[in-house]
Amino acid sequence: DIMMALDQCIRSTAGKEEAIAAMELTHRWAKRSLDARGDSPQAMFGIVQGACFSDLRRKSAEFLNVLPFDGYAIGGLAVGETKEQREEFCGLTAKLLPKHLPRYLMGVGTPLDILEAVHRGVDMFDCIIPSQIAQRGGAFTSTGRLQLRRGTYKFSEEALDPDCVCPTCKSYSKAYLHHLYKTGEHLGWTLITQHNLTFYHRLMREIRAHILAGTFLPFYETRRELLALSDNEYDGPSMPSKPPKKTRNWVLGDYDIFANTKGFHSIRQVSSGEIMHSVTEPTEEAQSLYISQSNLAGRLVEPIDEPLTVWDVGLGAATNAMSAVRCYEELKKSGATVRPLRMISFETDLDPLRLALKHPGYFSHLRHGAPHSVLKTGRYDADGLEWTLIPGDFAATFETAVFPPDLIYYDMFSAKTNAHLWTPEHFARLFAFCAPKLAEIYTYSASTAVRAALLSVGFYVAPGIATGPKAETTVAYSRPTKTKMLGADWLDRWKRSHVRFPAGMEEQHQPLFESRILSHPQFVD
Repeated sequence: DIMMALDQCIRSTAGKEEAIAAMELTHRWAKRSLDARGDSPQAMFGIVQGACFSDLRRKSAEFLNVLPFDGYAIGGLAVGETKEQREEFCGLTAKLLPKHLPRYLMGVGTPLDILEAVHRGVDMFDCIIPSQIAQRGGAFTSTGRLQLRRGTYKFSEEALDPDCVCPTCKSYSKAYLHHLYKTGEHLGWTLITQHNLTFYHRLMREIRAHILAGTFLPFYETRRELLALSDNEYDGPSMPSKPPKKTRNWVLGDYDIFANTKGFHSIRQVSSGEIMHSVTEPTEEAQSLYISQSNLAGRLVEPIDEPLTVWDVGLGAATNAMSAVRCYEELKKSGATVRPLRMISFETDLDPLRLALKHPGYFSHLRHGAPHSVLKTGRYDADGLEWTLIPGDFAATFETAVFPPDLIYYDMFSAKTNAHLWTPEHFARLFAFCAPKLAEIYTYSASTAVRAALLSVGFYVAPGIATGPKAETTVAYSRPTKTKMLGADWLDRWKRSHVRFPAGMEEQHQPLFESRILSHPQFVD
């Protein structure tokens, strides 16, 4: 059905002279391929080259776009560059190609690679990964990528993927597939390949359905986290399982204790299924995402008498708050001169903290008097540290806080569960309250919708550190800073987004929302 013009694919990290020579040869072959096509009924695609040079990619696309090809391929990627470079040049090149013709990314990739490339405008793919990974015992599943050569699957009678209806998943257990791999039986990788191809086809069907329904962006942002999961740290039973023991009461109100396969415990909201700190050990995530990234320790030793004010939005099981308490106490213990810390926690439901405090064996960060005092009296004071609790819905209570924040650890449930706490209207009120001083918001979300909402009301927005499966998080500032902000690349992605406007926004309000982002000083400067 489709034939490709001949091209010269060099390593993506090649020098510029080599990249120019390969690109020009590819262009000459493109013309010769069209000339030799004759009356063939097959579609013919041209191939964009240029390695990792933006100017060469533009030049190659401009040259090919004027030729009568039936579609265009993005070549020269997945041959040496980093994941970040691949995504950057995939997005750049796709944007340069005609919108009415298919765009094909050659030799890519994993399910996550495909999802990221579709997000950047690609329609078609080819790759040997489904079968190549299968030959090494690897399977892509709805719970993450599994490595069936691991002994942990030796006695697992579960299906390879509980959400899959392929013949492999309906007929064979993980233990049997592990056995086939270990004995070198070709049937093993044949069955896993069958499953992997089914997984790829189902993913593409879901992508198409969400594009047609106009819901691709939320699907992308949710699915990219799941596709990044793996069993690398999973330590399941390598011996036959014993009958489960009766468990203690791990439920309180709408919350229960979730035992992660990586060996730690988290609090889960039963009604929504959302888990607090679900992928990385909770105190590790709190330390990296909030404490370290905001440089809390450095701020506390600044020679300033005025207290540092931290808003802990979404107290939950007090993981972020107690990480801040520990940071403060360790500095004090070291003999450093520490400025006072004023911490204000906001929470609408205290059951997660109550439940976690009942099980300190699973939540070691709570082995301290502070959370007990806050739960009982709403306050904890000790040696320059003042921690208070404001109960109730954050949107309805934050303006009652006496002290505007320096730092905001914004760790509420997602927009799916707490939609009103992620809207432009809510962020506009928060921005106005923070206006008298520089305030910084740190949050786990890297959602395009959340970032657009923050920008639309005046916040300056920058990419935050990676955590767990998230390649980025988000930091927002109420005033301009020297931090490297989101730039033209993000703006281009937002312009291409199918949900660039907040859910439910009426059409007459959309131009104003768009103009606020496009005219934001962050992009204009």
